[in-house]
Amino acid sequence: MDFIKLPALFLIGLAPAALFASADTDRKIEDAARASYNYRTVLEDHVKVKANDGIVTLTGTVEDEDDKALAIDTVENLPGVSAVKNEILVKPAYAQHSDAWIAFKIRSRLLMKANVSASTTKVSVTDGVVTLAGTAENAAQKELTEVYAKEIDWVKSVKNELAIKPKPAGETLGEKIDDASITGQVKYALVSHKSTSALKTKITTIDGVVAISGDAASDAEKSLVTKLARDIRGVKSVTNFMTVKN
Repeated sequence: MDFIKLPALFLIGLAPAALFASADTDRKIEDAARASYNYRTVLEDHVKVKANDGIVTLTGTVEDEDDKALAIDTVENLPGVSAVKNEILVKPAYAQHSDAWIAFKIRSRLLMKANVSASTTKVSVTDGVVTLAGTAENAAQKELTEVYAKEIDWVKSVKNELAIKPKPAGETLGEKIDDASITGQVKYALVSHKSTSALKTKITTIDGVVAISGDAASDAEKSLVTKLARDIRGVKSVTNFMTVKN
């Protein structure tokens, strides 16, 4: 009789350990989301994360649907996440396509793009005309900042008044971007671009190295996906495994 009871007692003994392991994973998920570049910097801590047995519930308010999608994509790529419940509310602070909205979209774009600086770029908009002030490290960065500003919808023109100010010798590089944030930003870049918005891709990032798989309609489309991924802040390299379907 005692031998029959042993398996049940053994399972009862394991239950607390399993519960603690699950709770520990949930806390790690929450901490990783809060610490991610996307949540701290792009979303400015407006999204709250609660994990329960690997199921993550997102709450809070964001400016637009793009930010909502970025929040979801970032969390989906964290270890231990099995599902995401999206309870984020979209409450715009600016009227869509207004000058303030355009300025917000440009600042958000600069936060996610490589080789530009959101912190040293001041953006102002009047009647759709964008003025870029502040500093750039070199002429290439100055030009690239203007290119990204022009990509935003409803921008009529850009006045580029960035002053070139090289980074002092020995100054450290910016913060390292976590893999989940990179993957989320690559997904956002592909979905928001007219030529790649309909593509079905799988994106993974390990130590800043991005791998992309899926189908492309042409070599040009595949090359565009690679370029969009390389333009993301924190990306070290891109390996594109997409299959061209002719």
